[in-house]
Amino acid sequence: MNPRFKAVLEVASRRPKVDATARGAVEKFGHLTFSRAMMQRMIPKEVFNALTQAIEGKGKISAENADIVAAAMKDWAIGLGATHYCHWFQPLTGLSAEKQDAFIEWKGSDTLIEKFSGKQLIKGEPDGSSFPSGGLRSTDEARGYTSWDPSSTVFLRKSGSHSVLYIPSIFFSWTGKALDMKIPLLRSDAKINHAALRLMALCGIDASCVYSTLGTEQEYFLVDRLFFQLRPDLLLAGRTVYGASAPKGQELEDHYFGIVKERQLAFMQEFEAEAFTLGIPLKTRHKEVAPGQFEVAPIFEKSAVAVDHNILLMELMEQIAARHDFACLFHEKPFAGLNGSGKHNNWSLATNTGINLFDPTDSPSTHLPFLILMTATLHAVHEHAALLRASIASLGNDHRLGGHEAPPVIISVYLGKALEELLDNIENETMPSAYVPEKCDLGLSMLPEFIKDNADRNRTSPFAFTGNKFEFRAVGSSANCAFPAAVINVIVAESLHRICDEIEARGFKEGVWPIIRKYLKASRPIRFAGDNYSAAWEKEAKERGLPIVKKSFHSFAVFNEPRTRKVFEGVLSEEELKARHHIMVERYAKQMNVEARLMVDMFRTQIFPAALKYQRKMGETIAVHQQIDKVASSLSPLYKKLAEVIHEASDAVQILETARHEALAVDGEKRGALFCDVVSPRMAEARRWVDELEMLVDDKLWPLPKYRELLFLG
Repeated sequence: MNPRFKAVLEVASRRPKVDATARGAVEKFGHLTFSRAMMQRMIPKEVFNALTQAIEGKGKISAENADIVAAAMKDWAIGLGATHYCHWFQPLTGLSAEKQDAFIEWKGSDTLIEKFSGKQLIKGEPDGSSFPSGGLRSTDEARGYTSWDPSSTVFLRKSGSHSVLYIPSIFFSWTGKALDMKIPLLRSDAKINHAALRLMALCGIDASCVYSTLGTEQEYFLVDRLFFQLRPDLLLAGRTVYGASAPKGQELEDHYFGIVKERQLAFMQEFEAEAFTLGIPLKTRHKEVAPGQFEVAPIFEKSAVAVDHNILLMELMEQIAARHDFACLFHEKPFAGLNGSGKHNNWSLATNTGINLFDPTDSPSTHLPFLILMTATLHAVHEHAALLRASIASLGNDHRLGGHEAPPVIISVYLGKALEELLDNIENETMPSAYVPEKCDLGLSMLPEFIKDNADRNRTSPFAFTGNKFEFRAVGSSANCAFPAAVINVIVAESLHRICDEIEARGFKEGVWPIIRKYLKASRPIRFAGDNYSAAWEKEAKERGLPIVKKSFHSFAVFNEPRTRKVFEGVLSEEELKARHHIMVERYAKQMNVEARLMVDMFRTQIFPAALKYQRKMGETIAVHQQIDKVASSLSPLYKKLAEVIHEASDAVQILETARHEALAVDGEKRGALFCDVVSPRMAEARRWVDELEMLVDDKLWPLPKYRELLFLG
């Protein structure tokens, strides 16, 4: 029997794997974290106070105190069954990395003791040359360091009876260059803190710290693991490089917010329960638009913590999905013709006193700071739209952006009717009309009074204000969201400093409104409240002078521009920016090369043999029925069509293979450009013919699980 059909039978018989203990109860929250409450119980008061200062970025931990903290961590971890510890960091792969060491040292020539020192807590030394470095490290320059990031919570990960203490860390080279995703984010938070505190001082608001917050809505697909293992493209690239659309997709709009199947729900309950024990504050889960697509979202946290939690959550989901015989797909576009997956980054700024600076209803005293911050953000996005586009650039996102409910590549800002009118009034120096809450009357007497929000939502906007935060919808689902968040921080900080400079020069009372007005007018082209999906918007955006960069590869060049270097001062050096540019170009080409090789391999070893087998069978059938005109004549057109498509598909795959080799024959940006501009169209052409072939070949012979099975069985 065809392995695909065996898989269909096995998948159809699967039952939910319900774990009665898998509940995300509040009392379990943070159980596997070395939380502040745990620190306070296990560490002397004066050491705890010093550690708190370090966590808040107001001081450093001394060597003596580090020894005390390390000993407490070790005792806590061993008490929960841990035998090893690791520095857990995020290299420029965008994923996480770790090297596990045991809690042991030699006491003598034949005696081991359990030990974990402050030095081991603060400093680790993985290989610095085997990760992407963009030229910051070469093969013979291997020394790299990890260092504990006290602003993020230490946690314990369990796998069966085995437990490991995880220490969130940063990663840098022997020469002090940032080799990870986290250092720029932490530095950018320091930059936005400095700029925002200037604003707080100008406006007379008491705050000693301002930090960025992030809420990451994570979209993903679930497919049965058996089908996943029968698809080399899903296994190696995370997406289907071939696949004809199923007769039914998402056009009936019956999946979004639908009832979750028991088997899928069992998976969700287990990963949510584990996430709760690790201090990840998950709040929402639901079905997304495409069949087999879902979303999970947490409560807002400090940006660096939110990034750690998102990376950890993705790892948990992949691990736990396997226990439930699922594969969890984070690729931005696993299935052609259906919604892709994003990671909506909900970004805001908050003070240490608990004020959300983008919430205009928080306090009357924050109304003016809100307007200045809003003005600075609009100006920042307008000035650096190309950089924002580059911050979310990837091969995976190229498949998603601009299609099937994904935001377009044109960066614009949606503010909502009420805020748009307010800013218009400020620009025109007219008195805004008083806001009157509008009631919604549905003609049902039993319903309580319902008040509308003061603005609608615009799902087509890539950067939308949603009442108390900005939602950056263009971030890809597989991305590490540290870099997009860092970019927002640095560009807003730059604009805020410029505005504060002008206010201080002119005087607050005399200068604040003219300056707000000036910057609002300058950034007006970035504001758009209409349909970002429409062809008319692309034409209008071009007239407004907004950057339109359709392919990610062509967006990477912005990292080498002088104004990008300027906005990143104090966050990433020119050398570090060049390294990231190099890595993005190289990664783009490498990923496309993998996908192109998959297309060639899958066609030649799986699809072409199946098609030839069917062609031979059909030819034999026609030969048998040559005496019967009706049968022969009805089969002949189909046979001719099949032969034509096999020929065209074979030619297209050969042309693709030739283009791939030509791209590999050159280096650097030339290679990336060839993959983007030449290989990519050849891939699309090969897919077009192979997908047509799938619709012609006998279903019993087709070797790959089809969309109808991947999306609707499981």
